Amino acid sequence: MRPASRDLCHLCKGTQNLCGLGYCPLLAKLRVQKKLPEMRIKKEVFGPTPPGFFVGGHGYPEVYWGPTVSLNNEEAWKMDSPDKWYGLPFDKIVELRSSLVRSATRSRVNDFSSRYLDRAQDAILSVKTVDVEMKFKRELRAQLVFSSDVQPMGPSAPLDSFKVVDNPKVPWRVDQLVGERVKAVDAVKELWGSGESNYYLTKLLSAGVLGRNEHRKMVPTRWSLTAVMDMVAKHLMEKIRYYPEIGEYRIYSSEYLHNHYEILLMPGMWEYEDFEAWAPGSIWAGGSHDFRIVEEHEPFQGRTRYADKERGGYYAARLGICEGLDVIRRQARAIVFREIYEGYVVPVGVWQVLEGARHAMRGKPKKFSSRQEALDYLKTRLRIPIPNYFKESRILRQRRLTEF
Repeated sequence: MRPASRDLCHLCKGTQNLCGLGYCPLLAKLRVQKKLPEMRIKKEVFGPTPPGFFVGGHGYPEVYWGPTVSLNNEEAWKMDSPDKWYGLPFDKIVELRSSLVRSATRSRVNDFSSRYLDRAQDAILSVKTVDVEMKFKRELRAQLVFSSDVQPMGPSAPLDSFKVVDNPKVPWRVDQLVGERVKAVDAVKELWGSGESNYYLTKLLSAGVLGRNEHRKMVPTRWSLTAVMDMVAKHLMEKIRYYPEIGEYRIYSSEYLHNHYEILLMPGMWEYEDFEAWAPGSIWAGGSHDFRIVEEHEPFQGRTRYADKERGGYYAARLGICEGLDVIRRQARAIVFREIYEGYVVPVGVWQVLEGARHAMRGKPKKFSSRQEALDYLKTRLRIPIPNYFKESRILRQRRLTEF
């Protein structure tokens, strides 16, 4: 417990209760009461839906969990695929997610006795939409719930019954690994390597589908997001550490939803540093009149301590960079400058950090022969003066013989 203070908002992001209030007053203001068409406010839903699953974290290891169903049949195919949302404005993302209904059942994370859980697990294995029939114990409450880690969530109600009335389409390798009860980390690595999306793998991990029988459990959705990104990035880093060093200084850029990314790659062995800089007026800046800068770092060997100052955003940006380095078969010292501007007033989840980093790394970089040239260019791209980042950075303060 600490005294209530908005000076803690940029560290807490609504999940750690650092202010001691027991709830986040900023997120409470963002709970949108959105009127849905009268025909949709009912106890029974039937139709095609993305095979979704949500697990809450409150009260762990006894949590609320349940399958999700879409009320928007036309756009159901992309409802639970954030990689297809890049470029959409805030209002379209909120509109999409407002029609995704969550069911809720409470049990311990290692309790697999519910017949509804078996059916939901069969459904989420599918890589295409499936027809489901879902009944609730009461009428749906028209609302939206926001979080710094996961996507906006729509109406919810306690689950009464759940049926899958369609044949799920399950990749053969997924079916094989799940049936053999392979360790979750090994299954994630192999399935990602075979082309499965990290968002799909997140659902599998969250629903307790992956892992050995004695270790299987449902994983809160926001934890599984980070876990999958961490597993995949570590898998890639095992290769990246053996690639040749990059031969020049490169800067990759992107901007989306008022999040501005500048990614600096410098010659050297693999090393990673991530900056989050929250502008006055952005959602986690509190009452500050200046940018709030948060920094996390890991050396060549990696890190064992959780990045608790940035949490999911740190791991999302790192995965995007690792994917980019793997494509060009190079290693580098990588620094992410993420400046979050005043327009970012609705949190949509860490997916936008991953997709922002991915789109930057897929673009054509600016190349420079010296560090000073690269830093001079960055000065024209960032709002915060470079010396402010120098004060916090562990990579920029390093000097190498090749720079003299």
